[in-house]
Amino acid sequence: MTPNLIILYVADPDRSTAFYENLLGAAPVERSPSFAMCVFPGGIKLGLWSRKAVEPTVTGSTGAFEIDVPLANAAEVDTVFARLTAAGHTVLQEPTDMEFGRTFMLADPDQNRIRFYNPPV
Repeated sequence: MTPNLIILYVADPDRSTAFYENLLGAAPVERSPSFAMCVFPGGIKLGLWSRKAVEPTVTGSTGAFEIDVPLANAAEVDTVFARLTAAGHTVLQEPTDMEFGRTFMLADPDQNRIRFYNPPV
């Protein structure tokens, strides 16, 4: 078995779709009033489903999920950070060196985390 779809429960699928399309460049391949799905290179799919439409009903809080995006090198981490912060994205963590490489983190409209990082060689 190989998982290939990650679904985030969001307050506003249109707003979240625009956010991820702007941030990661993946236009939706499927869309309805309560759901959108983007497909990234490599085949990973990201679904954005309205919390109000999910069955069974979602309990718990939002913002408890992290999406990680690998970058080519530490310099690219800093370059991408500068570009995305200039575009007004919410920063949760400035670029820093951690045990797994250089990294920074942004938040999506539902406070889910998006980590950009340079994996160690």
